[in-house]
Amino acid sequence: MTHPLVSYPQLPDTPTSHLPFSPCVVVGDLIFVSGQASVDQSGNIISDTFEGEFRRSIENVRKVLEAAGSDLAHVVQTRNYVRDAEDVPLYNQLYREYFPQPSPARTTITNCLPPSLRYEVEAVAVRKPN
Repeated sequence: MTHPLVSYPQLPDTPTSHLPFSPCVVVGDLIFVSGQASVDQSGNIISDTFEGEFRRSIENVRKVLEAAGSDLAHVVQTRNYVRDAEDVPLYNQLYREYFPQPSPARTTITNCLPPSLRYEVEAVAVRKPN
């Protein structure tokens, strides 16, 4: 799409995927971050413990947001996918580290990912003020 308010920012270390989607789309001051999982810069899945995959996924969100002129403190909504429901208590603990009060609006869905992933997250953020 070509529109003066829409952009698709990426830096050299922005995680990318072989799948057909942009890491993020910026519309005005809103940043829509595509699902980020435990992947390396080239989109290869890195299997780990739930905590390891959670932290890598959130760090990927952080990198995508930096490319778009924002950061985790400016996230207003997340959508979270947790493969195993028994990981939800740990998920809540880790989530609080990255998103303290007042936390973003949030949705969490469990029992929804393939065996190769334990966690995935999408985010909506605003650009940092100049």
